[in-house]
Amino acid sequence: MDMEYFLELFFSGLTRGSIYALIALGYTMVYGIIQLINFAHGEIYMIGAFVALIVAGVCTIYGLSGFAILILAAAIAILYAAAYGYTLEKIAYRPLRGSPRLSPLISAIGMSIFLQNYVLLAQTPDYLPFPRLIPSFAFMDPVAHIIGSAELVILVTTLVTMVLLTLLIKKTRVGKAMRATQQDLSMARLVGINVDRVISLTFVIGSVLAAIGGVLVASYIGQVNFYIGFLAGVKAFTAAVLGGIGSIPGAVLGGLIIGWSESFAAGYFSSDYEDILTFVLLVVILIVRPAGILGKVRKQKV
Repeated sequence: MDMEYFLELFFSGLTRGSIYALIALGYTMVYGIIQLINFAHGEIYMIGAFVALIVAGVCTIYGLSGFAILILAAAIAILYAAAYGYTLEKIAYRPLRGSPRLSPLISAIGMSIFLQNYVLLAQTPDYLPFPRLIPSFAFMDPVAHIIGSAELVILVTTLVTMVLLTLLIKKTRVGKAMRATQQDLSMARLVGINVDRVISLTFVIGSVLAAIGGVLVASYIGQVNFYIGFLAGVKAFTAAVLGGIGSIPGAVLGGLIIGWSESFAAGYFSSDYEDILTFVLLVVILIVRPAGILGKVRKQKV
């Protein structure tokens, strides 16, 4: 029984950590290229969940069923999130690219507050029920008390997404351009790379990952609210810093560590301690590794 409980907490933490990792990748990709903390990234996650909710409601009216609704809702949420990410970069960040670092940081915080209130006014401050779109698989019944179908879908989706992202960055011309821009933005521009396009694409990819996370979590938990983006964004940002912001493997590792720490703290102690343990871990690890677990110390350019 104790082992079953441990495994239940393990897979619960793995599921949480996978979602944090998806969102943290958006933070770490943007920071890796232009050293900007996009504090509005969590709101893109929230908008993706709300778009999926609206699409799911319309699909239900027209008689579509579970998994078909999930695919369609996720596809439209991804398109909307990508458009928001692109617009956000072009309007709020690109004009401030040559400014002191504090200026785009303030702009990011402002956009986060703006998007929260935009959804609050357009929707409602209350929690809204989200349909359970992830179906139950019969072959999961023997282990359903440890890991359910929803957790399996989240884990598989996260794994596939991260493999595709790794292949994109390592094996494609776009990925090479992103890595070149990350290493030296000015030199990348001199050798003919369209830096503005690369940065916009980075925001779009990060927004797509956030939207996928938003749809999966909303369907898993069964409710959405205008404030979920802030809470998830803080945890994902913490995961990115913990793993080493700017490092893609670090973002994944940080997300998993936070997911497991929350799950085990809530399971063996109390849910009141899960956030405390997360940030105590962050402080301890940063004392030992100031750049994060897999992060590298960057020399500041004068």
